Amino acid sequence: MVVIESKRKKRENILKSYPEAVIIDITSKAEDDFVRLSPFYPHGGIPVPYSNGVTAACVEGIWQGLKVFEQEDIDTSMFANNTMKNIKRSVRTHGRVLGHRKGVNSSEILSYVEAKHSIYIPAYKWTLEHKTQDLVEKIRQLSSEGVVVLLDYNTCCDVDDATKPLSHAFLVKAYAEGYYPYGEKHYPTEEAPKTKSKKKTSKKKKETKNDKQLSLF
Repeated sequence: MVVIESKRKKRENILKSYPEAVIIDITSKAEDDFVRLSPFYPHGGIPVPYSNGVTAACVEGIWQGLKVFEQEDIDTSMFANNTMKNIKRSVRTHGRVLGHRKGVNSSEILSYVEAKHSIYIPAYKWTLEHKTQDLVEKIRQLSSEGVVVLLDYNTCCDVDDATKPLSHAFLVKAYAEGYYPYGEKHYPTEEAPKTKSKKKTSKKKKETKNDKQLSLF
């Protein structure tokens, strides 16, 4: 069994829910080999979707590089970033996000959900198939013996959710278990990974549209 929890959640609280679980950090902050499952990890040679012959160092570089803003088009220099740092492109600097370009030479701009399906999900799948099969197999083995908890900063498991960033931990789980979007099977409603809702808290400052976009992209 593979479950997804927030990297921000205390380890002791996770173990209260899953006492015998193997907890695996797959974020860019991981301190072992599982860091290779982070979208920021510079595997190199990752094909940029709809961009014949163009490759990138990491998945996040592709996602950020193909982003189109009001004040700036795509930035292919993101494809070469292999430092795991300074990859984000901010709405505060470049203005509102218009979408993602469908390849470096395309005139078509994809919506957020379309971009997840056409750019992020296939690019990440490539790394699972060509760069991290050993880690996927390790997770499969461990999950056949007990509970595996994958840690991620984002925990949204709905690929069609236009309001939250998609959890790459969910993509690892889906690929390892052969479920959508990497397999024909769909999780039964009662078994589908849930995105936990956060309690609303009062805010002194009203959230602007750009603030929402900043957290989304």
